[in-house]
Amino acid sequence: MNSNFYVIVMILFFTISCKNETQKVEEVSKTELIEESNVFGNYVSEDYSKRNQGYDWVAISVTEGESNHLNVSVRSRADKKKPTCTFDAVAKKVDDNVYQTQINGKSILFEFTNAQISIATEKEEDEGLLYFYCSGGASIAGTYLKINEAIDQIQIDKTKFNRVLNLQDVGFNVSSIENEGKNTLNVSTFGLEEQEYNETFNIDGEEVINAEVEDLNSDGSPELFVFTQSVGSGSYGYVYASSVNNKKSMSEVYFQPTAENGKINEGYMGHDEFSLVENTLGQLFPIYKEGDKNSKPTGGTRQVSYKLVEGEAMRKLEVDKITEY
Repeated sequence: MNSNFYVIVMILFFTISCKNETQKVEEVSKTELIEESNVFGNYVSEDYSKRNQGYDWVAISVTEGESNHLNVSVRSRADKKKPTCTFDAVAKKVDDNVYQTQINGKSILFEFTNAQISIATEKEEDEGLLYFYCSGGASIAGTYLKINEAIDQIQIDKTKFNRVLNLQDVGFNVSSIENEGKNTLNVSTFGLEEQEYNETFNIDGEEVINAEVEDLNSDGSPELFVFTQSVGSGSYGYVYASSVNNKKSMSEVYFQPTAENGKINEGYMGHDEFSLVENTLGQLFPIYKEGDKNSKPTGGTRQVSYKLVEGEAMRKLEVDKITEY
């Protein structure tokens, strides 16, 4: 009787042990799957591991953007020579592993597999586009390995934002650089007939989020819009706008800060987003009621559209339509 009881106890013990081990394996597998599916983080080229021996390297930072979008930032070593590659893009989700951005009507694909990111153009004949953002015959095309640590901040290029835009035969260089704790925005043009534009703005306390071009007043010459956001919990948005004059020169466009604009500032506490929609500038932000916490607005959402109009001293962005829901 005692012998049979001992056998039964042992069978139960091993059954429970095997079940626990199976559960542990399943939990580990789930954890690994989650880690692999997380595309956010830092990726580096093969020579990054040899950086202390003087090798050049390229790194990619992938962060979360708006719904189904990623922010992709390509930077390279800049402590011993000029940066090799500099590129920024907002990529839209195609499927679980692939994101895409459009540059001058051409598609660039970002594919994530096995803790790696691969960059290539959708069409093979467009691959020359990926050389444009690098010097010395290099290209941002290739495969980069994910690392679970911060990118070397001593060696990396301190350019925080970089974008090259073109419309109606006019080009724009937009860059933001942090140096000695100060952040600046530089805007320059190429292709103007009489006088190129080159201005630097002090944007301490702000970060450049995006830059877009459009012919807002349909006069055959483009406008440039650089969207920034304040650093901190408020995330107050602002627009640096410029307008090309008959393709000959470029002038700044006045944008009244939302907090100072009596037409739309009631209940405004930041967290706004800007984008170009056809021939208008669009703004979207939550409405706060008295007593609302910064993280929990309860007043709904306000959508504002602006049109470009002629002002006394300069062109300006004027509120055109306001919608609340």
